[in-house]
Amino acid sequence: MLAYLQGLSLGLAYVAPIGVQNLFVINAGLSLPRAAAYRTALIVIFFDVTLALAGFFGIGALIEHSGLIRKGVLLAGSLVVMYMGLRLVLSREVASPAVNVDIPLMKAIGMACVVTWFNPQAIIDVSLLLGSFRAALPPDESGLFLWGVVSASCLWFLSLTTVSSLFKNRFTPRLLRIINLVCGLIIFFYGVKLGWSFVELWQSAYCQYGNIVVSSFCI
Repeated sequence: MLAYLQGLSLGLAYVAPIGVQNLFVINAGLSLPRAAAYRTALIVIFFDVTLALAGFFGIGALIEHSGLIRKGVLLAGSLVVMYMGLRLVLSREVASPAVNVDIPLMKAIGMACVVTWFNPQAIIDVSLLLGSFRAALPPDESGLFLWGVVSASCLWFLSLTTVSSLFKNRFTPRLLRIINLVCGLIIFFYGVKLGWSFVELWQSAYCQYGNIVVSSFCI
């Protein structure tokens, strides 16, 4: 039972900070019908759980030691996340809560995958966080610990969807537009941050192998 509670508390600690994942779920709760919002939350939970499992079993080590894989994930993640942010910022149409708006299932799956998996640093962090507990836990308690992490993901994202969905009727279209704008700018910023990490990674690689002409670039 203690291992389960450890997994639950640790899972909540790493999933609760506001990031692209949470903004995506909040935006879905505010702009989609309740059923579609919960569907989106369940898709995000699926990818979040797969990330936790991969981190627990050490995929972060693969990304950390493979520069090519890390660069590819950073570049793709940066472009897609910036695109998602720009779409929110530039969108002039904001549905009122009474309007039945939905997004295709495959599009929801793709966006949920991007906001969860296309951040190598997050994968490494999760791997270090959960991997360290895997090393410390007795083998017979690993299952309970993982169930705690899975429970945390379900509890957090379903609660986030419920709260945003329940209160969306109090939001005017203008306020929803402002929320979309703020969320879009933050998501775009995350994309820029990923892109800058990609540039820094290339800079580091070039400097390491002496392929930069201007030496000050390597400072």
